[in-house]
Amino acid sequence: MDHETSLKAEEVLTVDVHAAKNLINSGHRYLDVRTVEEFENGHVEKAFNIPYMFSTPQGRVKNPKFMEQVLSACSKEDHLVVGCQSGVRSVYATTDLLKADFKHVCNMGGGYIAWVENGFAVKKPKMDL
Repeated sequence: MDHETSLKAEEVLTVDVHAAKNLINSGHRYLDVRTVEEFENGHVEKAFNIPYMFSTPQGRVKNPKFMEQVLSACSKEDHLVVGCQSGVRSVYATTDLLKADFKHVCNMGGGYIAWVENGFAVKKPKMDL
């Protein structure tokens, strides 16, 4: 299918954090694609984490099992809001999900940084109190 192979980042639906919050509150699942370390330092409430990339001494590398892990946690029919730290990795992850025939996926523009800047609820480790 030509459309699948030619899908570009600009074709990804990106919503702002206010719209993302409304979607999550109405039943969409929030897929946080940040690293485990980033996620553990604080995340959107009710989020689940599947890293799109891993941090290595040589820099970030793509998680080769990303799609397999998403498919074990979600159905292609699930309604997903995908987010990361600032909104870049989530565009790539959302593009990959759309190419894999996920039907209801959108990217959260601005990521976790924008979520926090808007004062929305987050879950943080207890030691940060």
